[in-house]
Amino acid sequence: MIQRKDIVSIMVDIHSRGPSDINARLARRVGGRRAELGLSLDALAARTGVSRSMLSLVERGESSATATVLEKIAGGLGLPLARLFDDPAATPNPRARRAEQAVWRDPASGYVRRSVSPANFPSAIRIVEVLLPPGAAVSYETGPRVPVVHQQIWMREGRMEFTLGRQTHALGPGDCLAMILDAPTVFRNRTRRKCRYVVVVVTEAPRGRRS
Repeated sequence: MIQRKDIVSIMVDIHSRGPSDINARLARRVGGRRAELGLSLDALAARTGVSRSMLSLVERGESSATATVLEKIAGGLGLPLARLFDDPAATPNPRARRAEQAVWRDPASGYVRRSVSPANFPSAIRIVEVLLPPGAAVSYETGPRVPVVHQQIWMREGRMEFTLGRQTHALGPGDCLAMILDAPTVFRNRTRRKCRYVVVVVTEAPRGRRS
């Protein structure tokens, strides 16, 4: 089971910034990226399957969107989910101190993600730490991406089932699983104890460009 010290640590991290801070960051990121791509709200809604009203709430910083919804939005913007939490207003810095790392809690599953990588730093790599509560599951309707997105999951504590497409992998402490994100995924904790894992995401450089 999740220990009290874990709950206290999570709540301190979240409330030290406040949900409104994370929502404001998401609002800036989604609105800015949509403007870069020249997409209207209706066009992004058509791309993602997320309603125009929900997209509008996200861009106003008033949404409590789930991880599943945010992943759809990220896909429609041509980003992996990990990059959606980058702060476009942050000064690029190769170092991210723990206190500066964005922490977000999924309102549906209760899972908590920490964006470990420095925000807004130009890198193809993103690192995220996740705590998945007992009995929780998170699913993403991931499909083939352009450019290609690589992902590795490194289990640090507990046990988890991870499904990519039609294949399910049982992961335990220390296990590492590599993949290309090209099919729906499910993270599932069937146990009575929390599991903690690290996700590393790498986006391939577009063809014709050197990484």
